[in-house]
Amino acid sequence: MRSLMHAGARPSLRAVLGFACNQGFVFSLFYMGTNRALGTVPVAFERADLFGTLLFMIAAFALFRIASPKARSALLAPPLLWCYAALLVVASIVPILPGTMEAADIVLESVFVGLPSGLMLAAWGRALGGRAVSRSVPEVFLGSALGATACFVFAAIPLDVAPLVLKLLPLGSVWALYLLARGEKGQDVGRCGEERASLPASAVRPTAGNSAASREASSAATESRSLSLRILLATPAERKETARLSMKMAAGTVLFGLAAGFMETYGSDPGMASTPTLPATLLLFVIFCVAALQLLAAARRSVGSLGGDAAVLAADPASGEQEGPLDDVYRLAVLVMMAGFLFVPVLGEFGVPGEAIVLAGYLGLSAVFVSLFLVMAYITGQDAAQSFAHGFTALFAGEVAGVALGNVIDAFSGFGETPYVVVACAGLAALFAYLFLFTERDFRALSVIARDADRFDDACALIASRFGLSNREAEILPFALKGRTGERIASEFFISKSTVDTHLRRMYAKCGVHGRQELIDLGERTERQPDGR
Repeated sequence: MRSLMHAGARPSLRAVLGFACNQGFVFSLFYMGTNRALGTVPVAFERADLFGTLLFMIAAFALFRIASPKARSALLAPPLLWCYAALLVVASIVPILPGTMEAADIVLESVFVGLPSGLMLAAWGRALGGRAVSRSVPEVFLGSALGATACFVFAAIPLDVAPLVLKLLPLGSVWALYLLARGEKGQDVGRCGEERASLPASAVRPTAGNSAASREASSAATESRSLSLRILLATPAERKETARLSMKMAAGTVLFGLAAGFMETYGSDPGMASTPTLPATLLLFVIFCVAALQLLAAARRSVGSLGGDAAVLAADPASGEQEGPLDDVYRLAVLVMMAGFLFVPVLGEFGVPGEAIVLAGYLGLSAVFVSLFLVMAYITGQDAAQSFAHGFTALFAGEVAGVALGNVIDAFSGFGETPYVVVACAGLAALFAYLFLFTERDFRALSVIARDADRFDDACALIASRFGLSNREAEILPFALKGRTGERIASEFFISKSTVDTHLRRMYAKCGVHGRQELIDLGERTERQPDGR
């Protein structure tokens, strides 16, 4: 099982550096440079570049979500990823060259940066989602911290060429994705024979001219199969609760994005630096990521017997702890963001950069939500690229709405009133999201569902390994432990009921039990005591 296999594993350096390249480029794109507006003061639409880029990222996510599994695999194929990276480099460099038209630049940048950025983010969702949660969550925080550090360093270099270096980061991002994909293929070589034995004959006879098409079809089938298995293994109550929490998380994400969009519009005037307090923001965000990693490491040490994923997802109820490390990280991010809202009107006169604190808290929340998107993909068996597309659509839709509403408030409010109106609206949106939409209780409930799924998966893997079950028997075991009938299992695997019964009898003999109920009892004991004591 994943947490058993990776309980002692460390984050992958290539995953961390690659995600750092992606995050560093996004940070530089959104928060470095100038506040570019459409129109003239006092009716200028501020942060039009950010608004347009986010809008087309949402369009890319929508395209990805409505595409078929085969089309999604094609959209994230390595050749197209290299094309996306090239587009990002060129489209982000052209606007900073002299002699270009502002309005045309904004439109072109929005299209040719927004669309590929969204698909690159989906590609990272798939790459991180294919790894154990115990590895991918720390990789998210490590990569985000390194990306922010790179932006901090290059922002401090007094050379015109420094920002250009950040525009090349998509190339490093795609290279890391390529290396990760190669590594996963290499790890799968030893299992190819077993996997091929469990596939239909038509799936294992690629011809010379259609190897690429076969790989795409196999990837699409794997995605569909994974989702099917998770849905079938979940109880109706688990499916209902997961759907409810998913909706609440999306609603909360929209409001957090709305709050950030308000502040980003207010942060500067047209022609000024888009984020004047960016160095302080990046420094605070790096400190936040370090604190998050410490919480995750402490959880791993304190509940190491649960396995890596369970330590990341939720605390051990047997220890009396009712909160997991991600709960603490979520609370910390919201606390930082709310402290910033307080400092803007109260301590602004004393030079405290409240806007920097708000943005640092928002970046921290974004990293937490990335982790949650991975957890949701794990719970549901959904392709993590789809989970990223769904989650970031909500986050960026809120941010787009915040930028738009901030401009409306700025246009109709008098000078001096706008800061307090914007801060009040943004703070209330974030507070409402935290208290009434995606609350700490909801966060904890989601963590518990993920922890229970992780323990069940671990128990199945441990039983299969301990009693020497065959590949097919290991596939049938989770359905048997969930009490699925022989007919249900047969329909899922496209085999006859008599074949299922034969596999079950062999499983009973290998496990030393005399029927389904004793097998289920064995599974429950293994979940409670993985070491067999």
